[in-house]
Amino acid sequence: MTNRLPWWMGGILMSGLLLLTFSIYGADRPIGASTYVPYFAGLIFDLDPEKYVYLKEIKNPGAWEGIMLLGVLFGGFITSVFITKSFRFSLIPSGWKTYKNSSVVSRLLWSFFAGFIMIIGARLAGGCTSGHFMSGMSQLAISSMVFGTVVMISLLITGKFFYNTKDK
Repeated sequence: MTNRLPWWMGGILMSGLLLLTFSIYGADRPIGASTYVPYFAGLIFDLDPEKYVYLKEIKNPGAWEGIMLLGVLFGGFITSVFITKSFRFSLIPSGWKTYKNSSVVSRLLWSFFAGFIMIIGARLAGGCTSGHFMSGMSQLAISSMVFGTVVMISLLITGKFFYNTKDK
C-alpha cells in the first residue's frame, strides 16, 4: 500500500508554486515549459533569435524554465521514493498491460502519437499544457479554458475507447 498526499495538499503546494512563479521574487511570469525547448535549442545551435520567428516571439526567455523542469523531475522522484513510497520503473504501466498489450514498441508509439497530437493542440491554443492548465486557468484565460475543455472531452472519449472491457 502506498501513501498518498491528500488532494488539498496538492492544491496548497500548487498555489504556492503559482504565487512564487508569478511574483517578482520568482520568475515574474506565468508557468510554462514549452518555451524552454526553442530557448535551449537556440543556445545549443547558436541560433540568432532575429532570424527565427518563434524565437523572436518568446518574451524574456531564460534558463529558469529548465531549472523548473529539473525541479519537477527531482521533486517527483523524491516524493515517490520517500513520501508516497510508490516509485517503480516501468515502460509499460499496469493499466496498459491490462487493457491493451505487453508490447513496449506499441506503448512507445502510442505515447509519442498522443503527445504529438496534444502538443499540436496546445501550440494552436497559444501555449503548452502546463502553461494552459496551471497558469492560464488560474488567470481565467479564455484560450486556456477552451484548451482545458477540449482536453477533458478528448480524455473522456479516449478513456471510453481505452477502457472498453466488453470483449475482455
